[in-house]
Amino acid sequence: MDIETEQQVTLPPVQQPPKIHRLQESVVNRIAAGEVIQRPVSAVKELVENSLDAHSTSINVVVKDGGLKLIQVSDDGHGIRPEDLPILCERHTTSKLSTYEDLQSIKTMGFRGEALASMTHVAHVTVTTITEGQLHGYRVSYRDGAMENQPKACAAVKGTQIMVENLFYNMIARRKTLQNSSDDYSKIVDLLSRFAIHYTNVGFSCRKHGATRPDVHSVATSSRLDSIKSVYGVSVARNLISIEVSDDDPSSSIFKMDGFMSNSNYMAKKTTMVLFINDRLVDCSALKRALEIVYAATLPKASKPFLYISIVLPPEHVDVNVHPTKREVSLLNQEIIIEKIQSTVELKLRNSNEARMFEEQVVDPSPSLPLTESKDLNASPLSNGSKMYKVPVHKMVRTDVSDPAGRLHAYLQSKPLDNSVENSKLTAVRSSVRQRRNPKETADLTSIQELINDIDCSCHSGLLDIIRHCTYVGMADDVFALLQHDTHLYLANVVNLSKEIMYQQVLRRFAHFNAIQLSDPAPLSDLIILALKEEDLDPEFDENEDLKEKIAEINTQLLKEKAEMLEEYFCIYIDSQGNLSRLPVILDQYMPDMDRVPEFVLSLGNDVDWEDEKNCFQTIAAALGNFYAMHPPLLPNPSGNGLQFYRTKHVNNPPDPEDSNVIGDTVTDSEIEHELLSEAESAWAQREWSIQHVLFPAMRLFLKPSTSMATNGTFVKIASLEKLYKIFERC
Repeated sequence: MDIETEQQVTLPPVQQPPKIHRLQESVVNRIAAGEVIQRPVSAVKELVENSLDAHSTSINVVVKDGGLKLIQVSDDGHGIRPEDLPILCERHTTSKLSTYEDLQSIKTMGFRGEALASMTHVAHVTVTTITEGQLHGYRVSYRDGAMENQPKACAAVKGTQIMVENLFYNMIARRKTLQNSSDDYSKIVDLLSRFAIHYTNVGFSCRKHGATRPDVHSVATSSRLDSIKSVYGVSVARNLISIEVSDDDPSSSIFKMDGFMSNSNYMAKKTTMVLFINDRLVDCSALKRALEIVYAATLPKASKPFLYISIVLPPEHVDVNVHPTKREVSLLNQEIIIEKIQSTVELKLRNSNEARMFEEQVVDPSPSLPLTESKDLNASPLSNGSKMYKVPVHKMVRTDVSDPAGRLHAYLQSKPLDNSVENSKLTAVRSSVRQRRNPKETADLTSIQELINDIDCSCHSGLLDIIRHCTYVGMADDVFALLQHDTHLYLANVVNLSKEIMYQQVLRRFAHFNAIQLSDPAPLSDLIILALKEEDLDPEFDENEDLKEKIAEINTQLLKEKAEMLEEYFCIYIDSQGNLSRLPVILDQYMPDMDRVPEFVLSLGNDVDWEDEKNCFQTIAAALGNFYAMHPPLLPNPSGNGLQFYRTKHVNNPPDPEDSNVIGDTVTDSEIEHELLSEAESAWAQREWSIQHVLFPAMRLFLKPSTSMATNGTFVKIASLEKLYKIFERC
């Protein structure tokens, strides 16, 4: 009993829940101020928007220490009534909103009455204002939402001047995080630049305190392109194209958009997107991401766009009250609006990508760079004397791909270089590129090594030199590309070349592929039946439907049995239900034509020799090569003669209006032609870009042309530049 008494445990006292109490008014206001005024640029944005609401035609901003010590915004607007000054900086006092219903169709920048009140709780604010017809103005200082003294009469110019001093003086942690004044000032300059190109009827200026020259200076103008030129520079303005999109269908969306977008000649490392919705500067990450995807898919990776977009919607379709700083808004039918803008930008960009402009620079010989004494100098048009000497033909064209400077070496003195060092550097770079794009750790199978050795043994040295050092000129027709090697022009069959390089890449990347994931798994049986129907010469003759289904069933079962090997070696994933959901990546940045998937699946089932290992790998690689080859798109070439026949056939058999995207009860011929042209132009432009920027660079690194290519019409020599030069000389 004594032991049990000693082991008794004393329970702790029951803890009471904490008491809820009201925060002090000063704490509430300080918290609200921290949400609205996040950094100096937030204060500048609120003050500039108030100036725009006052119908100002000139807004001047002065900043000191990135806005922490001083922000001064002066405008020539209608000013503030003297009787309104006592409640000017109280929370939720505004002249732009009276009832809740007014919020449903708000057209002004400000409406909450929190900006000035928030500033007075984290800074010292002084307001100087004068209204039209008054003999003098008034100046008053505010702190914590109230006047520090009565308004004093003073001399003033038309409008309002607001000074915000010692920002975040009572928020030590916030102020320490904003010590980099140059970063905050650059954000303010960017903000004023965006306002300047949209409000072309308002002059903007922004400068540092004590500086005589502003960093932003724009004057009122009637041309938006001139505003962009004065703010962002001539190099940006000359590479812009206008864009307009509109929709007035109440069932989908009602909006109107206009703006400017950069073309294919614009090069930048960072995206610049200026977006105004109902004249309100906002951000829209979904729209920005959608347009960046278009540029990334159409232009090289290093190129980022410049976009100015102004969208106008009915005020009742925009909810402006979704963000404390009014940086974001919510739109009705936002997904539809973004999709229509994205498709229009993509079409414009592909059309602009048909022509590229390159600037050339002329290097004059200078005293610091003595001229070389060579025969090239004597043949140059820069020689002494007024007579223009004839330039040799081999000097008129670039004959060496490793010499990017062309003929400049004939005029500039170059230092002797250590060839061994240069060669070792070049070899190291090429080796790293090959290791990155073609892993050497391929499966150590004898059959694969034999297939690769067969390629090496059958390589044609003459064609290899042409491929390694050729210059792409352009597409001659649907199949042949024009290229230059030395002083000769060749026609190269793009389809045959792409088949060969895809085949070789499959063998080199054997068992080391990246994957293309299909959004929806495709049943093998449906794909095979679709391929058999495409091969049928008489599609209306359905007597062999049972036979087609039998063939599809047999091939599907076969591919399901071989699914493990296909996934391990070729990254072709087929699940247990017989659905195709994954394909390999053969060339980086290249996506095959998915309309040819049925043909590829049928080829896997019918053309592969599954009995012999070497033949099996060879036939699978050949099937992949044929599938990934750059065939002409199934749509007609917009510049070819087949479009008229295709269009006539399409119009005579119009699609079901319920299945089309055209709004209305009928589908007109012009709508069908427009849709057809848009889709065809997109497909052909994408193919030409892939040929120039993906196929030919990969050929120079990896393709080993076989001897048969020299005789089967893959390469055709069509002209010599010496002969062309003589013809042009006679003309």
